[in-house]
Amino acid sequence: MSRLSIVVPALDEAPGIAECLAALAPLRLRGAEVVVVDGGSADGTAAIAAPLADRVVTAPRGRAAQMNAGARVAAGDVLLFLHADTRLPAEADRLVLEGLAASGRDWGRFDVRIEGRAALLAVVAALMNARSRLTGIATGDQALFARREAFAAAGGFPPIALMEDIAFSRAMKRRGPPLCLRERVVTSGRRWERHGTLRTILLMWRLRLSYWLGADPARLAARYGNGRAAR
Repeated sequence: MSRLSIVVPALDEAPGIAECLAALAPLRLRGAEVVVVDGGSADGTAAIAAPLADRVVTAPRGRAAQMNAGARVAAGDVLLFLHADTRLPAEADRLVLEGLAASGRDWGRFDVRIEGRAALLAVVAALMNARSRLTGIATGDQALFARREAFAAAGGFPPIALMEDIAFSRAMKRRGPPLCLRERVVTSGRRWERHGTLRTILLMWRLRLSYWLGADPARLAARYGNGRAAR
């Protein structure tokens, strides 16, 4: 039976990292490994995470670099990449391992629900799920997962400042379509609401269009930061 490793990139996540990792405790009891990759937090994130994870390692700041570092030290045959503000369904380990085994696919993602007060967040999530199922492109909010061998063959996450999840999906699509699990992860909508849901949607559409048209991810990352959007 394959083993699942859950890689959690983190940067200054002290307010929520304990809750994130506590939610993974039942999966650890069933054999899943949890690896936290700290990108140089200044708020004690790594220290908080240490007793709640199997491994805590450090890596240069940046989601792609942190997730790749976690993949290198993870022991599992299947890798799942989880944002610190996202919660997996209770049976995520079984869903991923059995789903990959039954489908023969190399990678996949969950449907997503965005938690928050704004009614528009439900529409955003529904469109994300439908778009992903139609195009075979997934985002990090959907808890991407992949067989270790396929992840390595694809080169992992490309070392770019933004859109690493989109670029990874494109590389993995060359190996085959994703396993699109209809069970939902729940991700926080606080950043969407803080900076304006509609404003965030429009900014992310512009950034993704620019990326598809060949824009430099470093410049897009600067625009993303200036726009204070959520990803």
